[in-house]
Amino acid sequence: MAVWGARMPSIQKSADLSTAQLSLVMLAAALGMVAGLQTGGRLTRPDRVPLLLTSGAVGLAGSLAVLGQCDSLPTLSAVALLFGLTHGVLDVAVNTAAVRCQNAYGRPIMSGLHASYSIGALAGAALAAVTARTAHSLLFLITGLALAVAALAAIPGARSTTGGEDPSSSGRDADQRLPRDRIWLLGALAAATLLGEGAAADWAAVHLDGLHASTALSAAAYACYSAAMATGRLTGDRLTAAFGARLVVQTGALLAAAGLAAGVLVPTTAVALAGWTLFGLGLSLTVPCLISAAGAGGPQAVATVSVTGYLGLLAGPALIGAIATLTSLPTALLLPALLAAAVAFLSRRALEPHTS
Repeated sequence: MAVWGARMPSIQKSADLSTAQLSLVMLAAALGMVAGLQTGGRLTRPDRVPLLLTSGAVGLAGSLAVLGQCDSLPTLSAVALLFGLTHGVLDVAVNTAAVRCQNAYGRPIMSGLHASYSIGALAGAALAAVTARTAHSLLFLITGLALAVAALAAIPGARSTTGGEDPSSSGRDADQRLPRDRIWLLGALAAATLLGEGAAADWAAVHLDGLHASTALSAAAYACYSAAMATGRLTGDRLTAAFGARLVVQTGALLAAAGLAAGVLVPTTAVALAGWTLFGLGLSLTVPCLISAAGAGGPQAVATVSVTGYLGLLAGPALIGAIATLTSLPTALLLPALLAAAVAFLSRRALEPHTS
């Protein structure tokens, strides 16, 4: 995903796309992902997880390889749709497998598993930067083929996810173990959290630029956010095991809200950088804990929470842009801070112990 996003300007130039046309390609990928999340939720059962893990990963890697060879709007849009579709299927399958592994392991490991995504994002962005002078078609082809081979080599590990009993995430009755209102609340909290992640990705550098920071310092805002999120996730499992998901999420969300609010209300680059860092650290454990809680409702519940969450990720940057147009960017960036405070308040209900 990071390789695809980081080389987007090369894709646009190669296919001679306008900004509006490039947006259509991104929209195709987003629509494909939503469809893939829904499809994955319907198809995922314990006995199908290995197949969906492998096919999703190979499909995502293969789509990346093919995307590099596309040089027109129709072909890019079609393959981007497949890219998003396989990403969505893989997302549900891997989170379902992660819930099963965590249950079998007997203690929280979800945060550490999600940290691998953050590390992968940093590694992919670094790979794209190091190979900036390499044609994106070659980079996509080599990366896609290498990841497809890696996914096929991991088949024995994928098969192991069917072992053992996992009553919390198997069978159609699993969806009945978690009330629908709880599932939708988890999804709403995921949307609020991922809206903040989208805001950081698209607006952190712009925020620093508005404070007259240098180009390098502006770019460091999102790097600080990403590094803080990865650090939080690498250490989060121990915190969750010691204090419980509810307290960890509430404390982290309050830290995120206070950090970002200070960062946008105090117009200095140092405070802004610290604010984005605290925002990433505070939100780092929210999504892993929400996915773990949704796992009690089975794959369909995981899919529902994921789909709702990604809607926040997709809509958030545009919403903040619209508010900034009517007011100012610092005012608009108070929205994710307020939503983080709402997560702290509502997570008490969403993450309270559930008995079926």
